[in-house]
Amino acid sequence: MRVTIYEVGPRDGLQNESAVVPVEVKREFIGRLAEAGLTTIEATSFVHPKWVPQLADAGELLESLTRVPGVRYPVLVPNERGLDRALDCALNQGGVTDIAVFGSATESFAQRNLNRTVESQFEMFAPVVERALAHGMRVRAYVSMCFADPWEGPVAPEQVARVGRRLLDLGCYELSLGDTIGVGTPRHVEALLDAFAEAGVGPDRLAVHFHDTYGQALANTLTAIKRGITVVDSSAGGIGGCPYAKSATGNLATEDLVWMLDGLGVETGVDVRSLTATSLWLAEILGRPSPSRVVQALAKEI
Repeated sequence: MRVTIYEVGPRDGLQNESAVVPVEVKREFIGRLAEAGLTTIEATSFVHPKWVPQLADAGELLESLTRVPGVRYPVLVPNERGLDRALDCALNQGGVTDIAVFGSATESFAQRNLNRTVESQFEMFAPVVERALAHGMRVRAYVSMCFADPWEGPVAPEQVARVGRRLLDLGCYELSLGDTIGVGTPRHVEALLDAFAEAGVGPDRLAVHFHDTYGQALANTLTAIKRGITVVDSSAGGIGGCPYAKSATGNLATEDLVWMLDGLGVETGVDVRSLTATSLWLAEILGRPSPSRVVQALAKEI
């Protein structure tokens, strides 16, 4: 069995840093991730710099990025203006072939994150997906607040499945299910996957994205894999969180994920020691230790 790791550190991780990381550091970070064997690395986001100043250098980063054959570099695109920027970069540099849109399963988060209702978010995404597909891009969709919302409480699996199904019907090839505030448990994961199965969506169209607020990210990931999920989002060193959900801690650490999958005999193509060295390097630049348990354990050997 093989699991594809969708590395989100350069985007979802660095966008939550209080300080702006220099573009040359981001470029080296992405290069190191590719050297460690990661083949899908979400590089940045074309969100408005006012909202995420940490990624204001998205165009500059992509223009200067050394692309490794066989590695995909998706970017997050929030709306048509973001897509315009991605298309400009693609035309000038031949680089952007994959984008992602970011939706919400709940009204509260949709209002806070997108300034939209759950229903009207589809009106925003539809032209983005249509135009991107017309330009030969692959489009992924994220759904946030799949298990609970800090303002609304628990979220019904059927509600998430309805939102996710509509995003897939727009033309997205894959749907990443986000436990944005990290409260999910294996039982919740099973219930959510059951709801998608009832909606006609199998595990081949789904990915999972867990935060480790309550220490459940690995258990939830293992549950998803046992149910047929083969794409898992994670962040090198466990960096990242969610600026719109203050209780959320970092993403599932890629090193912790790889260590577990190696132990299960599941192939990822990722060298955990090379990746650990990268996270130690980045932690020194960020001025704080990595929360990854594997990074901490292997630090003495690197």
